[in-house]
Amino acid sequence: MSHIRIATRRSPLALWQAEHVSAELQRLDPSVTTELVKIVTKGDKILDVPLAQVGGKGLFTKEIDEALLDGRADIAVHSMKDVPTVLPEGTSIRAHPKREDPRDAIATITKGGLDSLPEGATIGTSSLRRVAQIRAKYPSFEFTSIRGNIQTRLSKLGEEVDAVILAAAGIKRMGMQDLMHDFIDTEELLPAVAQGTLGIQTRDADDVINALVDQLNDADTVARTKAERAFLATLEGGCQVPIAAYATLDGDSLHLKGLVGSVDGTIVIKREATGLRADAESIGSALAQEVLDAGAGPILAALYAEN
Repeated sequence: MSHIRIATRRSPLALWQAEHVSAELQRLDPSVTTELVKIVTKGDKILDVPLAQVGGKGLFTKEIDEALLDGRADIAVHSMKDVPTVLPEGTSIRAHPKREDPRDAIATITKGGLDSLPEGATIGTSSLRRVAQIRAKYPSFEFTSIRGNIQTRLSKLGEEVDAVILAAAGIKRMGMQDLMHDFIDTEELLPAVAQGTLGIQTRDADDVINALVDQLNDADTVARTKAERAFLATLEGGCQVPIAAYATLDGDSLHLKGLVGSVDGTIVIKREATGLRADAESIGSALAQEVLDAGAGPILAALYAEN
């Protein structure tokens, strides 16, 4: 093993994640040297339009895929909630290290949670998943799309918005948890598919690198991710639609909750299932079918047509 080039986005969080994987690889094999290949994706360039309106899949991954395929990089590090369910041929997500906190975190002008905000409060988030679920419970809230890195989004609190919601994993990885006022329980706000989970993508033919990267897998995180992403894949969803899923484990038993909601908050279809960890993908697929049978299809079709 010699030198590994790691493709990553340029945001402070993405660079932290890539450096973390770099350190883990060097821990496994001290002879390895690494460098970061910093890439700007389409999703990074378009900051003045809500993600759902940009449309398409792979907004934060396509250019990174290209670096892997054309040989500029040897591996790539992704936030799994940004990764499409279909990857370029010849590449795979090879490893999922241990999952970070999957919840959403909130900073508010009232220094409390969602229930501390006044009627008509303005919530800053670009996530339709969050909008659909929060609007169902707090119909008076207004929502405005905010984009950019964690620091940029938090700077809008008290200026443009009354609350900012972010993934807890990113906040914790950046050591910024003291800036948040509440971590929202998954019962109240079901997370995005694979929220808090990293994915390490490699070329299938790179046997030596793959053997090293394989050692970074956390078995529980792999099973949970399989279930959640099978749910998403069956719904043919991306990261810009109001789809949520969250899997937990109890020994060999896997429990999965899945949700599809309308952006206006009037319809929230939520179902759950339990099965064996070994059947994670089939549990996810079957639960998605159950949600579709309950009426999720027209909600998603209308969104895709709109965007």
